[in-house]
Amino acid sequence: MAIEMRQQMKLSQQLVMTPQLQQAIKLLQLSRIELQDLVSQELEENPVLDESLEVEEIKEPDTLEMTEKETAPQEDLESFSEVKAGEDTLQDMDWATYLDSYNYSSGEQYYEEDDDRPSYENLLTKKTTLFDHLLWQLKLSRVTEQEILVGSEIIGNIDEEGYLRSSLADIAECCSVGEPFVDSVLAKIQEFDPIGVGARNLQECLLLQVKQLGMEGSVVEAMLCEHLKDLEQRKYKQIAKALGIDFNEVLVAAKIIAGLDPKPGRQFSQEDVHYISPDIFVYKVGEEFVVVLNDEGMPNIRINPLYTGEGRTAGSENQKAEEYINEKMRSALWLIKSIHQRQRTIYRVSKSIVKFQRNFFERGIAFLKPLVLRDIAEDIGMHESTISRVTTNKYMQTPQGLLELKFFFNSGISTVEGDAMASESVKNIIKEIVDGEDPRKPLSDQRIAEILSAQNINIARRTITKYREMLKIGSSSERKRLF
Repeated sequence: MAIEMRQQMKLSQQLVMTPQLQQAIKLLQLSRIELQDLVSQELEENPVLDESLEVEEIKEPDTLEMTEKETAPQEDLESFSEVKAGEDTLQDMDWATYLDSYNYSSGEQYYEEDDDRPSYENLLTKKTTLFDHLLWQLKLSRVTEQEILVGSEIIGNIDEEGYLRSSLADIAECCSVGEPFVDSVLAKIQEFDPIGVGARNLQECLLLQVKQLGMEGSVVEAMLCEHLKDLEQRKYKQIAKALGIDFNEVLVAAKIIAGLDPKPGRQFSQEDVHYISPDIFVYKVGEEFVVVLNDEGMPNIRINPLYTGEGRTAGSENQKAEEYINEKMRSALWLIKSIHQRQRTIYRVSKSIVKFQRNFFERGIAFLKPLVLRDIAEDIGMHESTISRVTTNKYMQTPQGLLELKFFFNSGISTVEGDAMASESVKNIIKEIVDGEDPRKPLSDQRIAEILSAQNINIARRTITKYREMLKIGSSSERKRLF
């Protein structure tokens, strides 16, 4: 049989991810801040888009209007009068009020009393970094130019927690000096504030603080030098036996060590606090829960009237310009439709979550039900992947606090009666049990499993361990406190 090329027609179905569809899917999983940045960028790049100050009602994509008429109120036009030349407009000016509120070019505002003047510390926008703080102390010290050079290199290799992350050999090679000279400069830096800075490990950091407290040669220093591992595992009896001292002396020394700072540089941390703005608000009005979308800070975009059917001139002479406007018009329309569709989808998913988790909104986390994405998808007639994208990086302000939408989806733990309890509810019970235990005799994971079994909750010990680690709760030996 000869091999030859032939043309034939074949009819098949396949899903094509158009750029518009990819954009719509991308918008679903964006957070509020990311969506605001995207809209702001589109407003800058697309001349067809315009920002409206009026809040418009969300419409269906098929009935989205592209034209908008803006007329000035008649009463404003009647009250408006043009200033004529030669007309004296300065006589009615309230100069006293004007001068009081005038901002001088020097940027300085005058106050009658010093108590009214704001503190300059409140006007500072830049925090002092650990590098600046240490370099300032170095330059105030009695050191040579070479020591300042080496000290600056050492300070530059100290991380945010206050530890030196470079070896003395590397610093000596970089500055073309000997290691003993680098070691002598490091010893001076380790005397700077905060105490413990410049250490190469945790043991050295704590020993520097003990030295500053004047406790050299004490039990505290001996425990840090010889029994740091036993101290971490709270083997106080072994430490007392090895050092030949009383058990109570070990407890006192351990309490002093617990008061030391293992990360002396974090007081100069530059991390800013990021506040979460909820996407949905849930209010209880009477006996019903009302879902409200948060549109605050979101630009209200529309089609610029200059580019609509009424504003555009017919028969443009420049065909490329006409094609460019048409392309931007399609892009703008699709963006507006995608944002409206995103808002409607978030609203429907939130309404469904409130319906499934009504007992949680009314009575608390103990009444949280097991819920999966399929339940919401079947309820509102959407695919599970769409629900997953909608619930990503979205937050809901509820009567029980600010929660991520993913919080409401969790597996179930069976009970003796055959019902299912949400895993988050079980985690909350475990946390309450640990909070109420005796710190001198903490409960083991097996004992916690027995307590839950007495409450008709069937759960294995290894599951308790997994949930405890997810809650960042230490083991029974790590939670044990003897003082």
